[in-house]
Amino acid sequence: AASDVYKRQYMYSEKVMDHFQNPRNVGEIEDASGVGTVGNAKCGDIMRMFLDIDENGIIREAKFKTFGCGAAMATELVKGKTIQEALQVTNKAVMEALDGLPPVKVHCSLLAEEAIHAALWDYAEKHGIKIQGLEKPKSDISEHDEDEEY
Repeated sequence: AASDVYKRQYMYSEKVMDHFQNPRNVGEIEDASGVGTVGNAKCGDIMRMFLDIDENGIIREAKFKTFGCGAAMATELVKGKTIQEALQVTNKAVMEALDGLPPVKVHCSLLAEEAIHAALWDYAEKHGIKIQGLEKPKSDISEHDEDEEY
């Protein structure tokens, strides 16, 4: 099958393939509490993350739309978490949750991490609050990794 060829060629884990074949949390949240849009100019990937955060600061719902390869596991990792817990979701955590990613796809997990931060930044701005430990996100994550080659 074609998926077996992709798995062998790019060494995707079973979990990555499962998310590819059975995507979760795809779509938009109308009137979202926070929306983050980030991209990587080098590979053309764009991810938009939508968060619905309740009055207690708990992420009730997380959805994403992506153009490119984006590691959507991040939406699974933030649902039910507090804002501070969501802030701790790193690209490393996304990769570990997916049982690893091939080196050429590591930027996908960076995109997911930055999309979470961008959505939380948008939420904070909408509510006039400051989230401890959150810096203004970059809209192009390739600024982070100028030395990397894909």
